[in-house]
Amino acid sequence: MTHVFHRNPRQTLPVAVGGQGIELIDSTGKHYLDACGGAAVSCLGHGHPRVIEAMQQQAAQLAYAHTSFFTTEVAEELADTLAAKAPGDLNHVYFVSGGSEGVEAALKLARQYFVEIGEPQRQYFIARRQSYHGNTLGALAIGGNAWRREPFLPLLVPAHHVSPCFAYRERHEGETDATYVQRLADELEAKILELGADQVIAFVAETVVGATAGAVPPVGDYFKRIRAVCDKYGVLLLLDEVMSGMGRTGYLFACEEDDVVPDILVIAKGLGAGYQPIGAMLCTDRIFDAVVGGSGFFQHGHTYVGHAMACAAALAVQRAIAEDHLLENVKARGEQLRARLREVFADHPNVGDVRGRGLFVGVEFVADRATRQTLPTADKTHARLKAAAKARGLLVYPMGGTVDGVHGDHALIAPPFICQPADIDRIVERLALAVADVTGAKTGGA
Repeated sequence: MTHVFHRNPRQTLPVAVGGQGIELIDSTGKHYLDACGGAAVSCLGHGHPRVIEAMQQQAAQLAYAHTSFFTTEVAEELADTLAAKAPGDLNHVYFVSGGSEGVEAALKLARQYFVEIGEPQRQYFIARRQSYHGNTLGALAIGGNAWRREPFLPLLVPAHHVSPCFAYRERHEGETDATYVQRLADELEAKILELGADQVIAFVAETVVGATAGAVPPVGDYFKRIRAVCDKYGVLLLLDEVMSGMGRTGYLFACEEDDVVPDILVIAKGLGAGYQPIGAMLCTDRIFDAVVGGSGFFQHGHTYVGHAMACAAALAVQRAIAEDHLLENVKARGEQLRARLREVFADHPNVGDVRGRGLFVGVEFVADRATRQTLPTADKTHARLKAAAKARGLLVYPMGGTVDGVHGDHALIAPPFICQPADIDRIVERLALAVADVTGAKTGGA
């Protein structure tokens, strides 16, 4: 009997008792390769000595001070570090406790910005189908995942959605990268005009789509064209890098690879690597100055924003990423991971696509490679794959509803940045065995 209200109360979970490097250990002594970092969180693996030391030192000095009374040295230093490395003039950092909370803060800041500059009529957000921006009500309202939204629809504010940049599923036959992304940019512009050019607050998008569709990267100059549409109508660009940011794609900020600077950017998971709950919202000078020069007060806040212990952990994480040159390793190991997956599953009848950037990789499963027909929903392939992989000592992050919130199965692979070549080989080997367990079709790796 447990008194913990677990996510799935019908399920009995093993008890995690330890972790070292890229492995987790349960109470029976079984070791698991953590090939997903939980939900792309544990980017430095487990038991990192420098992060633990920084947390211990901060706890001994100061654990908590409310941000309406004080700032702290460690919060200031972490903000300085992020602002110095962020693209463009994303110079202002608002700390929160996680991704959903960061998106909530971003939505409220975006709305308040227009109130401050005398455009209070702006009221709409546009996001994309099959997006995920968090589970709090505002973030859930903006997100485009039908399955997650449906039970709570009466509680959600209205939001509007356009097509995702999902080339494997939605690019038309014969479309080039250029014609495809222009079609998507035109769709966004049409939606803005439909709602009213002076009524839209922001376009919200994951730079690389995370768990809902499985590491779907943008095509070509997609975000440059989206940025141009937003600028044409004074609409803010709000990028969600909760899962894809902080080095996961091989760049500290995923949008650097697309050479685009958003007006507001949200980060979380890899910021603190799971050592403490922390996220952050960054905004440009223009937005910050509008608040400072207007009401002078951001009408938002939570008890634990800017928590000193969380900031200390995150600062140590970011120092380790920089000092150990881990972004270079992410790029190299990511190329190895995708190449090895494509090699092992080259002839597998149920593996339709391998995609992603850096150590942020998705594998999509299908009933037929030629037609890309999805597997039967009732088969719950993603759930069975999770169990099969776990039985073999591998943790991956599968999900269903890849295509439309109902149909489709994929697995997200997001191992720690510290992975070595042999670790990647072990991950792929165990995944191939798990896929064979579930589909009955063997590969060159199983």
